[in-house]
Amino acid sequence: MQCDYFDAGVCRSCTLMGVPYDAQLADKQARVEALLAPFLAGAAAAVWGEPVASVESGFRAKAKMVVGGTVDAPTLGILDEAKAGVDLRHCGVIAAPILDALPAMAAFIKTAQLTPYDVAARRGELKHVIITLGARDRLMLRFVTRTRDGLARVRRRLPELLAAVPRAHVVTVNLLPEHKAVLEGSDEHALTEARALPLRVGDVALAALPQSFVQTNSAVAGELYRQAAEWVDEVAPASVADLYCGVGGFALHAAGAPGAERTVVGVELSPDAVASAELARDARYEHDDDRARIQFVADDALEWARREDALPELVIVNPPRRGIGEPLATVLAERGPQTIVYSSCNPDTLARDLAAMPDYRVERARVVDMFPQTTHVEVLTLLRRV
Repeated sequence: MQCDYFDAGVCRSCTLMGVPYDAQLADKQARVEALLAPFLAGAAAAVWGEPVASVESGFRAKAKMVVGGTVDAPTLGILDEAKAGVDLRHCGVIAAPILDALPAMAAFIKTAQLTPYDVAARRGELKHVIITLGARDRLMLRFVTRTRDGLARVRRRLPELLAAVPRAHVVTVNLLPEHKAVLEGSDEHALTEARALPLRVGDVALAALPQSFVQTNSAVAGELYRQAAEWVDEVAPASVADLYCGVGGFALHAAGAPGAERTVVGVELSPDAVASAELARDARYEHDDDRARIQFVADDALEWARREDALPELVIVNPPRRGIGEPLATVLAERGPQTIVYSSCNPDTLARDLAAMPDYRVERARVVDMFPQTTHVEVLTLLRRV
């Protein structure tokens, strides 16, 4: 894949841009295989499945755009070393429906007089625009502003925005008054009747409220969930826990069809993510028996596991980049089930966690390329107690 921004040196976020994709994938596979080699249950050829590849461009279903420039000529993209805006409105890795909305978003910033936030001077109003792509090309548009004046400006001109971006399904304003290096604050204001964005990932219709985590590459995430569900069905546990469950992708795939008997509990710290998972569960399962056997709780994964008298027959973990950490690894090593499905977005911390669980070995594994053009790689593993 070729990128004008990369070639011009204005954006180097995609560090592998220009490297043939087959070579990217082979290098990722080799690196992950080397990291996990000490923890395999058998010969590498018997453990490793084919890597899950991605398309090379247009795969990002979520765009987190820093707003720079001026109110009359805003930029949507990143900041350079001098904290000046770099416009990336034609970024090749972002999905087309999001790119199609960016010119209208820039025009709306000017019309609504949302002054871009100047990081160096610590003044201005609009910090970020976050756009998420959902089912049937519907969009969630989020404006991260510094004050309630920004909220009022977006609300006042909302009809114009909806007319200019007909795919907009959810529009919110997030308030972030502090000068800090974070993407968003905790104060979210929905301006549309719809509050959740419908998603179709793998074999399940999901939903996402504004402050819930959504996988960046929907097509690859779908394959990730399908593979995990296939492994769960092979084990056929009566009960499953999905720790760090997000909006419920793993949990709802593992729960099976309506009428199944498997019980599932998803544990996630974010209330928005838990509420999103419950929306998806209630839409998928009509009967009370199904809804009762699939529960989601807003809790810390470690504290939840510590409080449980007995953990379910199979545990799925999908932690952030820091991994599950030594405390939870110890709980699983001491009281964990026979089988764990570990989905990792950081093979280095996965290897560290496996070292803290010496009674588990990797029986099945697949590299999952969620982020082409970068060195980031995910890996899905099936762990068995030996």
